[in-house]
Amino acid sequence: MFSFAPAVAPRESLNRLPPADANISRHLALMAARQPHTPALKIPRGTTRAGDIDYLALTFAELAVEAAAWRERLAARGVRRGDRALVMVRPGLPLIASVFALFQLGAVPVIIDPGMGLKNFLACVARSRPRALVGLPIAQILSHLFRPSFRTVQVRVPVSGSLTARLTNPNSASIPHSALRTPHFAAAPTDLAAVLFTSGSTGAPKGVCYEHGMFDAQVRLIRDTYAIAPGEVDLPLLPIFALFNPALGMTTIVPELDPRRPADLNPARIVQAIRQENVTNSFGSPTLWKKIGDHCLAHKITLPTLRRVLCAGAPVPAALWQNSTTFLPNGQLHSPYGATEALPVASVSAHEVDPASVRGACVGRPVVEITVKIIPISDTPIACPEPSRGANISDARELPPGEIGEIIVSGPVVTKEYDALPASTAAAKIADGSAVWHRMGDCGYMDAAGRLWFCGRKAERVVTPSGTLHTEPCEQVFRAHPRAARCALVGLGERPAQIPALVVETAVKTSREGRALARELRHLARAHPHTASIQTFYFRPKFPVDVRHNAKIHRLTLARWAASAKGFASDPKR
Repeated sequence: MFSFAPAVAPRESLNRLPPADANISRHLALMAARQPHTPALKIPRGTTRAGDIDYLALTFAELAVEAAAWRERLAARGVRRGDRALVMVRPGLPLIASVFALFQLGAVPVIIDPGMGLKNFLACVARSRPRALVGLPIAQILSHLFRPSFRTVQVRVPVSGSLTARLTNPNSASIPHSALRTPHFAAAPTDLAAVLFTSGSTGAPKGVCYEHGMFDAQVRLIRDTYAIAPGEVDLPLLPIFALFNPALGMTTIVPELDPRRPADLNPARIVQAIRQENVTNSFGSPTLWKKIGDHCLAHKITLPTLRRVLCAGAPVPAALWQNSTTFLPNGQLHSPYGATEALPVASVSAHEVDPASVRGACVGRPVVEITVKIIPISDTPIACPEPSRGANISDARELPPGEIGEIIVSGPVVTKEYDALPASTAAAKIADGSAVWHRMGDCGYMDAAGRLWFCGRKAERVVTPSGTLHTEPCEQVFRAHPRAARCALVGLGERPAQIPALVVETAVKTSREGRALARELRHLARAHPHTASIQTFYFRPKFPVDVRHNAKIHRLTLARWAASAKGFASDPKR
């Protein structure tokens, strides 16, 4: 293991009392009352003769009425308070309206990524035990084809297309605005609000139990951390983030993006949408924003209306940090750190980052109300002297600043448990009285200025006889090579006797070319103590990555591949 220096100043945290009614859906009615004529949602439906993107627009009042229509329809079909409802609809209006309607009813939306693969998807459905299915025709067909996974479904609510029947049929009776005054379920902060699934980038996807108070805290922390104001315009490149916008009072521009294949986005259309609709805010992965940024640089385009870009899902590459200052003349790139289980945790912006660092990825200072600690790395639940009482924060020794360990976090956005996975909950959570600490599954350290540094996923660290190597500090060294912009540290063999190796996403046509590239990479490795032991290199044209962000590299998959693939070893003495 290697470490980086000194002490961290103590940081104050704020404690806020949760509201008596924490139902997240109440924010939509509030915004509909405050800014009824402000556009809430714009849905692309083609191109005008002039070449502009043609949008169907709904105001906040119309969106609230639409959610009320959904609420009436769901209730008429038999969806009731406490029901779990699997939501399988298109991003945009169907997703926002149906989920807010479920919140209003006191039902629990279950949202699963569509691109995680059929086997994982069916396992997630079976474990989440939905009573209702709100879905497109393909979802309804799946529920009949794979009955064992959908055995708990008793209510099926069909969704016919990208828009609702009320909007697509101008002759249909509209829900009166008095429907907005229909009381929603007054949720306590601890009431279950939704089950959202992790991406499964280092294991099987897990359902995360969100309480209404946690959603309420997320809205507050996101708003306050980034100074987001009602009336702003957002283009979310991750569909689920559009659910925050009604509560934040932001207009949502639905992007022309297939969530099953996000990397296929057309950057020219995204740029056109941003410029045409005066977008002020956007959330997306480093992979997607690199494509957008590269397009802007290549065509000398700037995005002057953007105040902020929130880039998350994986460490932001140095080139994107640097290039963002060119295409964001009036805004700034930020990288919020967190996970499905806890978001946001910390945040860093472009002016705080040293692109040349090989000490890990700085993810900034913890946001207000969040506390971060670093503890020794362990692959087992935190040991405790009294097994009957479960793990407790007093059993976790805090490491000094500068020493790499496991990142744990506590605060109002930290979820308490995984759905129907008690062993996973025990492994990831640490009790602290009535509060809970979440083990992020990441390794990192705190620096002297109180900033958190990310060093890689705990499951992907490489443990050798001479010490532990972490992915991010090692990969930063090699990303300086023009052909190693995307690379992955992997371990060959079993811990604690692994052999470190590097896989680079590049096509190598001949053995001679491979040997030459390996020598160049080995030269970079020798320049730093923490990479000096890396002598073996593999080259692969395309990396396996997560579907959600198209940014998280599946390093464990690459390690299994490398075990039988052809590598290029470099003489450590050369």
